[in-house]
Amino acid sequence: MIGSISSATVSPNLLTPVTPNTAADLVRGKARDAAQKFESQFLSQMLGQMFQGIETDGPFGGGHGEEMFRSLLTDSMAKEMTKAGGIGLADTVQREILKLQGLT
Repeated sequence: MIGSISSATVSPNLLTPVTPNTAADLVRGKARDAAQKFESQFLSQMLGQMFQGIETDGPFGGGHGEEMFRSLLTDSMAKEMTKAGGIGLADTVQREILKLQGLT
């Protein structure tokens, strides 16, 4: 059959989950996750302050609904900015976390 995949053509390495080799790898992964969350929270606060001065008017702008959902918008924007590379804060925070743990 053309285009079919049999067990003979699939590498067994592709089917096994990748696990960290050592505890240090696990610590590095957790440090990276914490650093990205920190950067995302920082960017969210920064964007919140930036949007605070913007006034919306018109028939579909403003009101209590916009005030309530603006924080969700800034949180989402900050997470996407962090995924796209951020401002470099996560790298610095991760390096300091690993330094405190005695890892480089």
